Amino acid sequence: MKRISISGAAAILFAVAATPAFAQSSVTLYGLVDTAIRYQTNAGPDGKDLVGMTVGPETNSRWGLRGTEDLGGGLSAIFRLENGFLLYNGKFGSPNTLFSRQAYVGLSSDKYGSLTFGNQYSPLYDTMGDVFDPLEVGDYWQDSWMWNGMGPYLTVPNSVKYKLTVSGLSINAIYGFGNQPGSVGLDSTYGVEVSYEHGPATLNTGFQQTSVSSARGSIANGAKINMVHVSGAYQITPSVRLLAGWLHAQDQTGTTDGNMQQSGAPKLSGSSPNRIDDTLYLGGNWQATNPLLITVAAYYGHTRNAELLDGRLGSGINYSATVLAEYSLSKHTEVYGTVDFARGNGAFAADYPGVTNAAGQVDKLGRTNNVGAAIGLRQIF
Repeated sequence: MKRISISGAAAILFAVAATPAFAQSSVTLYGLVDTAIRYQTNAGPDGKDLVGMTVGPETNSRWGLRGTEDLGGGLSAIFRLENGFLLYNGKFGSPNTLFSRQAYVGLSSDKYGSLTFGNQYSPLYDTMGDVFDPLEVGDYWQDSWMWNGMGPYLTVPNSVKYKLTVSGLSINAIYGFGNQPGSVGLDSTYGVEVSYEHGPATLNTGFQQTSVSSARGSIANGAKINMVHVSGAYQITPSVRLLAGWLHAQDQTGTTDGNMQQSGAPKLSGSSPNRIDDTLYLGGNWQATNPLLITVAAYYGHTRNAELLDGRLGSGINYSATVLAEYSLSKHTEVYGTVDFARGNGAFAADYPGVTNAAGQVDKLGRTNNVGAAIGLRQIF
């Protein structure tokens, strides 16, 4: 037995030694921990205010593993596993899902781009979260409301994704299989983003469509939710960047009415068969000093064919503004402070916390505005 073990070990060492020199690999553990103490007006039914611990305004806590293996000739094998969690209570960001943020494997070429397979961010989320949304798709309702209706569709399971950048032109495309017996299209997603960078300016346009089954809450099996946007960024000086864009969403599933609501809002049935939202956003980043970054953002949205509290369909307007100041204590640690404001009317009124009746049920409209402020600490590893 002892002789066999030695022979097996020698065989393994020989195989490793015989591996071509170019086959080098690496695995990196990385992450971000972030939490904040936040004060918010009208944070619950009957206009109650709140002081509590919550997530940061733009970066949820996460940890992950990413790896690459050089296959030679400019080709590499890659993978990423990324978990999201809530630092203030230690729970998963998505219940019962270990790698809710990203989980994929694929190939990457210096010439031909990357092709990956798994649970992945949609190109729309990549583009807005990394570049064009001033708050990188914020975490508080007051600075992320325009995304809340489509939030469940910004991560695409069972997906194939392709990315390529050539001479300033970037293409990012995805197809998510619905994995539904008897129907190729049901619960499937496809989307594409095209960006072009020239000097200080970057322009972008993109589209995404998801077919939603009744099992995922759609009022009609296979109804569509469509999103299209045009965005731009301009680096005025090395320390000042402007961002602006327009986002259009059409929801035939009835899911946006409920997904847009804050906690404590009066319940909607989700019956709108053709809700349409148009949102304009404008903002900027200013590196005021080497450690101090200031971000401002403003959002203005108009909805039509949206569900009102009495069940009728109507229109509404919502707008919000946020100022965020981040101060770096080191390369990996920063403190920050933020203030925000939001107000809505019409169909958006039902998205704010409501009023309770004598039976303790929230069934009436309440105050239709929020004011918030938060301070927090973020560390990257």
